[in-house]
Amino acid sequence: MKNIIIYFLTGGIFTTMIVLLEQSGYRLLSGLATLVPVFTLVSYIFIGQTQGGLAVSKHSMFVLAGTLVSWVPYMLVISYLAPKIGPYKAIAAGMAGLFHSIKRV
Repeated sequence: MKNIIIYFLTGGIFTTMIVLLEQSGYRLLSGLATLVPVFTLVSYIFIGQTQGGLAVSKHSMFVLAGTLVSWVPYMLVISYLAPKIGPYKAIAAGMAGLFHSIKRV
């Protein structure tokens, strides 16, 4: 249980830092921090710690395939629709497309 709390807090701290940078007007830093695959980074550290390098390697290949098939279209949908229909609806549309593309894989 202690590990789960540490995992939760670590991810939350990174997310909070990115949002605070954006809200403070540090858009460049926020954008660069968002480019860092924070959840992948944190997850791989903990997966490597508990499961070893082979588990991280297998997971990374899955994530690579998923990124190409689903994440790229997800981000394109959000970037195109957000100015037109607002961020929440654009994110919802992006998520719908993301899950649709995952279902097809």
